[in-house]
Amino acid sequence: MDTSRMTYAPLHLHSAQSPQWGVRSIEEICAAARNMGLSTLALTDRNGLYGIPRFLDCAARYNLKPIIGCEAVHQQQRAVILARDEEGYSNLCQILSELHCNKDFSLSGSLQQFRRGLTVISDDAKLLSELRRHSTEQLYVELSPGHQMHKALALAKELKLPPVATSRAVLLDQSDFEVHRLLRAIALNTTFSRLTAEQTARDCDYLYSPERFRDYFPHCPQALSNTLKIAENCQHQWDFHLVFPNFRGQSDGQAYQLLEQRSQAGARWRYHGMTVQIEERLQKELKLIQAKGFAHYFLVVEELAKQCPRTCGRGSAAASLVAYCLGITHVDPIAHNLFFERFLNEGRQDPPDIDIDFPWDERDAVLDFAFARYGARRAAMVANQIGFKGRSAIREVAKVFGFPDAEIKQLTERISGYWKADQSAAAVNTHPMFSGETFGDDWQQVLRLASRLKGQLRHLSLHCGGIIIVPDEIRRYVPIEITAKGLPVIQWEKDQAEQSGLVKIDILGNRSLAVIRDTLAAVKANTGKIIDYASWQPLQDEKTNTLIKSGETMGCFYIESPATRLLLKRMWLNNPCEHERDVFEHLVMASSIIRPAANRFVLEFLARMHGRPWQHLHPLLIEVLGETYGIAIYQEQITQISMALASFSANEGDQLRKIISKKDKQQTLEDFRQKFLAGALANKVSEKVVNALWEQILSFAGYSFCKPHSASYALVSCKSAYLKANHPAEFMAAVISNQGGFYSPFAYISEARRMAIEILPPDINNSDYHYTGCQRRLRIGLMQIHGLSQQAIKHILNERRAHGAFQNFKDFIQRLNIDKNDTRLLIKAGCFDILESKDKRPALLWLLLEQKRPQSSGQFSLFDASATELPAPPAYDAKLVLDQELETLGMLVSCHPLVLYRTEIACIRPVKACVMHQWVGRYVTMIGWWVTGKTVQDKNGRPMEFISFEDTSGIYDATFFPQAYSRFCRKMVRHRPYILKGKVEQEFGIPTLTVEWIDFLGH
Repeated sequence: MDTSRMTYAPLHLHSAQSPQWGVRSIEEICAAARNMGLSTLALTDRNGLYGIPRFLDCAARYNLKPIIGCEAVHQQQRAVILARDEEGYSNLCQILSELHCNKDFSLSGSLQQFRRGLTVISDDAKLLSELRRHSTEQLYVELSPGHQMHKALALAKELKLPPVATSRAVLLDQSDFEVHRLLRAIALNTTFSRLTAEQTARDCDYLYSPERFRDYFPHCPQALSNTLKIAENCQHQWDFHLVFPNFRGQSDGQAYQLLEQRSQAGARWRYHGMTVQIEERLQKELKLIQAKGFAHYFLVVEELAKQCPRTCGRGSAAASLVAYCLGITHVDPIAHNLFFERFLNEGRQDPPDIDIDFPWDERDAVLDFAFARYGARRAAMVANQIGFKGRSAIREVAKVFGFPDAEIKQLTERISGYWKADQSAAAVNTHPMFSGETFGDDWQQVLRLASRLKGQLRHLSLHCGGIIIVPDEIRRYVPIEITAKGLPVIQWEKDQAEQSGLVKIDILGNRSLAVIRDTLAAVKANTGKIIDYASWQPLQDEKTNTLIKSGETMGCFYIESPATRLLLKRMWLNNPCEHERDVFEHLVMASSIIRPAANRFVLEFLARMHGRPWQHLHPLLIEVLGETYGIAIYQEQITQISMALASFSANEGDQLRKIISKKDKQQTLEDFRQKFLAGALANKVSEKVVNALWEQILSFAGYSFCKPHSASYALVSCKSAYLKANHPAEFMAAVISNQGGFYSPFAYISEARRMAIEILPPDINNSDYHYTGCQRRLRIGLMQIHGLSQQAIKHILNERRAHGAFQNFKDFIQRLNIDKNDTRLLIKAGCFDILESKDKRPALLWLLLEQKRPQSSGQFSLFDASATELPAPPAYDAKLVLDQELETLGMLVSCHPLVLYRTEIACIRPVKACVMHQWVGRYVTMIGWWVTGKTVQDKNGRPMEFISFEDTSGIYDATFFPQAYSRFCRKMVRHRPYILKGKVEQEFGIPTLTVEWIDFLGH
C-alpha cells in the first residue's frame, strides 16, 4: 500500500453505537476505512464506549490500528477524548461513568481530575480555556469542514494550542444523512419538519479518503500532520485479560484451598462417601480451575446460590462435578455422562459463565445481597443494548412523518414482534396479513426508512440477570450508567463483556421454581406432607413417569409448549420399546432436539426410538452418539464429533461449536470445514460420511442446548410433573398465581377442568390474593379481578385475618373503608354470592350507592334515616351475569365459553377432540377455542401457523400451512369459537388437524 497517501488519521468518528446519532455499523465503517486506504481509525461514539470490544475485533480483521475514544457531550460543553494507554482508558471509563451517574458532573472538572493518559480535542473555547490553565499537554483545537474552521483556527492561535483536523464523521454516503436526521427526530420526539440544523450533524460530516480530506486544509497542513502525531501516541494493541471477582479478600492460594475443601465435603454430601472415580474427576476439574484462576469465581457463585434453597444451576456449568458438589448445580454429571470440556478446557481463553435460576420473586433479594456484599463500586449489571424491531421501527418512523396514532396502530398491530427492522418493508408489502392493501408514497417512504434502522442503538436496558463483580473498581474497566431502578449497569451487552474479559454471573428469575415452592408450601399446609427439595427424586414415582410419557404436561416447566407436548406423545405413546427407554435421559433429549433447525432429524430420531434398526455413520462415533441414536442432539456433540472423527483438540472442537452457534465470528466456518474434512479423511472417513455429519453440525446454528443445560431443565420439569400428577389442584393454583407459564389463566383453568378439578369463583371470605388449591378444588384469587386495587386487597385480607370472616355485606361495609369502585368490582365478580346469593347483586349495588361517609367511630352508616325504602330490583339475567364475569375476571370461569354455543354446535355435529384418533385420514369438522399459536416459516420462507385449540372434551393441535394461512390469517382472532374443517393427519399415533377452511360460530 502507498504510505504517501496516509496524510491523516480519522480521530472523530461515530458508529451506530452512538445512540440515535451515528448511522453505520462498526463493520461497515471499518470496511470503508480499509477501502479508502486508511490504516488507523478512532471510534468516538457519543458519551460511551458502547461498541469498543466489537470495534477492536473488527479493526483486527480489517488490519486497522484502533484508537479508543468518545465524544463527551454535556450541557453546552463537548470534547473528543482519546485513550493513549491503559491508564488513559481507565480514566476515560471514569469520566463517562461520572457523566452518567453524577448529577453535579462537570466535563471540564472531570477532565482535570482524570487527565492522565488522555488526549483532548475540542473547539469549545470555555472548556479549552479551563483545561489550559491546568495543563496544555495533549490538548488540541478541533478544525472540521462545515463547522466554522476560521473561528476554530483563530481560537488555536489565541490559546496557543495546536490545531487538529477532524471530519466529525457520521456519514459514509448521501443516503446516511436522511437516516441520521430520522434518528435525531426520534430521539427528540419531533417530526422532520420541526427538526433544526443545530440538532443534527452537518451534511458534510463524512468519513473522507486521505486525498479528499487533504483538500480541505491547504491553509493548515499542521492540522493534518497532528492527526498522525496523535494517532502514533495512542495505544493500538489492547489485550483485555480475564477479570475475576475476589472472594472475601482471600489470596489465590487461600481461595483454591477453600474451594478444594468445600468440594471434597460436597462430594461426601452428594455421594455419601468417595470413590476413586469421583476423586479422580474432582481432582481433574480442580487442577484446571486452579490453572485458570477460577477459584474465586466458584466461591462467589456458591455464596450467591446459597441465598435460596431452591435453585437451578444450568448451562454448561452443570457438567462440572465441582459445581455439583458445591450445590451450584443439581444434576449428577457422572451419572448422566456430562461432558466437562464443554464448560472448561485447557485451551479455552474466554470465561465460562455459570447461570443460576432462582424463583422469580426471590431473585432481586439475591442481587441485593450481591451488591451489599461487593458494593456498587465493584459490581454492576450487564446491559441489553436495545435497538429497533420491525414494529417499533415502523411506529417511530411514522411518528416522525406525522402520521396519527390511530393510523399507525392500525398497521403495526398486525406486525409480529419478531420481525426485524430490515424485514419490515418487504414483509408489509408481501405478507398475507396485508393482502389486498396498497400503501401510498408516504407509507412506502416510512417502510423504506424503517428498514434502515436495523442495528441502531436506542438505549440500554438491564440484562435479565447478568452481574459483573471485579476485585477493585468496576469503573476502571467499563463505563457505568444508572438504571431507572437505581442499579449500576455497564455499557456493554453480554458478548462484548465477555470479549473484554469481564466474567459474568447470571442470576436469573424462574417462575417455575416459584411454582414448585408455592405448591410444596400448599401441600404441607393442606396435608402435612413435607417434600425435601434437595433429596427429591420425582421419577421414582410412577404417576410422574406416566404423566410425562402422555405429554399432558401443561404447566410443567419447559415441557408444556404445544410442540414439546406433541413430541413427548410421539416419543412414548404406541412405542413398542417404551419400557426400554429411560424417561429422564429421553426427556433431556426431547428438550434439546425440539429446536427448529433440527426438524429434519426429529422424525428419524422418533423412528429409531420406536425401534427402527439403524447404524452409526462411522465406528468412531459409537461412543459420541450412542446414547442419542446416532443423531447429534446436544451442542457439545459438535466438539466430540470433531475430536473423534477429525482429531480436533477439545479447544478446537469448542471453537467450531462457537462458530456454528454464532458466538465466535473471528474465524470463518469454511476454514473449520476444510480442517474438519482434512482431519476426517486422514482418519479414513469417507467424504460421504463427512458431508452427512457436517449437515448435522450445521443444524446447531443459532439456538441450541448442551446436554448439561437440558438435564438441569429436565430435573425441574420432572419436579413440576410430579406435583401436577400428585397434587394437581395445588399445582395449577401455583402455576396461575405465578403468571409465568406458556398459556393464559383461562387455558390453565380449562386444563384443570379436564383433570376433574372443581373451579370455585372468587369469594370474599375464602379467596386469598393468589389462587389456592386443595384436594380437587381450585379457588380463584382476588388477584384475578381486573381493576381491583392492591390497597383494597390488602385491607380485605388484613381485616379477615385480624377479626375473622365477614358475616354479610353489611358487616363488610361496616368493617372496611375501601373505595366504592373496588366494592362494585367485588360485587360484580361474585365475591358476595355465597353470603348474599347471586340474585342479590343488584340490591347490593343499591346498598353501596347509599353508603355514607364513616362516622367518628370509623364505621359506615348504611342508610340515611330520612331516606325512603330502597328499591328491590330483580336479579340479573344469566347473560348479564356472564358479561360481568368477563368484565371483572377477563374470562369465563363458571363454564367453558363453548357451552354457550351448544345449540349451534349440536347442529354442526363436529368431531370431538377426544376422538380425533378415530378419524385419521378423513376430512372432518371440528369446533375450537383458541389456546395458543406460533407463526413460523416453511422451508421456502412462506409464513404458516401452528395453533392449539380446545373443545369441551380436550385440547388438540392444528396446522395452517402457507396456503390456508394466507387465506385466513386476517380472520384469526382469539376470543371467538372457530369452526375448523380439514384433514386429520397422524404421526407416530398422534393426530393433528391440517386446516383447509375456517369460519366462526355466533355471527
